[in-house]
Amino acid sequence: MKLDFALLNAIVAVANAGGFREAARVTGSNPSRLSDAVRRAEQQLGVRLFNRTTRTVALTEAGRALMERLQPAMSEVDAALDAINRYRTTPSGTLRLNVPVSAARLVLPAIIPPFLAQYPDIRLEIVAESNVQDVFRDNCDAGIRYDESLEQDMVALPIGPRRQRFAAAAAPAYLQRYGLPQHPRDLISHNCIRGRYASGVMPEWEFTREGETLRIQVNGSLVVSVGSAVELAVQAAIAGSGIIYLFEEWLRPSFESGALTPLLEPWWQSFSGPWLYYNSRRLIPAPLQAFINFIRAQGQATDI
Repeated sequence: MKLDFALLNAIVAVANAGGFREAARVTGSNPSRLSDAVRRAEQQLGVRLFNRTTRTVALTEAGRALMERLQPAMSEVDAALDAINRYRTTPSGTLRLNVPVSAARLVLPAIIPPFLAQYPDIRLEIVAESNVQDVFRDNCDAGIRYDESLEQDMVALPIGPRRQRFAAAAAPAYLQRYGLPQHPRDLISHNCIRGRYASGVMPEWEFTREGETLRIQVNGSLVVSVGSAVELAVQAAIAGSGIIYLFEEWLRPSFESGALTPLLEPWWQSFSGPWLYYNSRRLIPAPLQAFINFIRAQGQATDI
């Protein structure tokens, strides 16, 4: 029995995503089109592939049997099509990167425009996560993480600035009203703008000077989600709501404009820059290989 290739793609997309809406988001389609494609596939095959409710979409036994054979076959088709890129003057296809919000703001703006200019046939999709997630979520090909977030069995490639710092800052109006902290311990009595991870953890503020490290559990009237609501925290700090502790480069425009005043700079903690990482055991798609080559050429970096 023959089935249109587009219908097969729709089945795989919905099965992998676990629903029509999520599959539409990942593939750039729309839920109604995918739903219609799956319905037509079921009609032609004469079996139901998915059990649908208002909340869930799950494979039936027949659907699972089909996916067991179909998934490897579709992967081989993708690999075969990607191999054609070797014969093109420039590679094409889609590259999906899973990155922290901080990398999307501080690292990628200097990299993405020249990369797209060099490879105009590549479609780049950036999935910016507020919290660290599996790099292969949403069918991503690679990800950007900091050292402590690197997974095993990954190839890691330096990307972006190799040294970064966290900076403490407050608005002049706040400091005029509440005073200037002279030591990290002074922050305990100040109104600090804190961040919370999806896990519920609110990290301590860590400072380092001449081999001494201090971890301060600060308090304050504003708590924001790490990543997705950080810009709100910056604007609140500028408005005088409290002291903020964030990437130095994120706050630099506010330092230069005078909207925020740097605090405790001798204590600012320095840490290594982020890494592009990917699974070397997987076939590397041409768009990802082009991005890897581009990053290597920029930094003359080597894998670790």
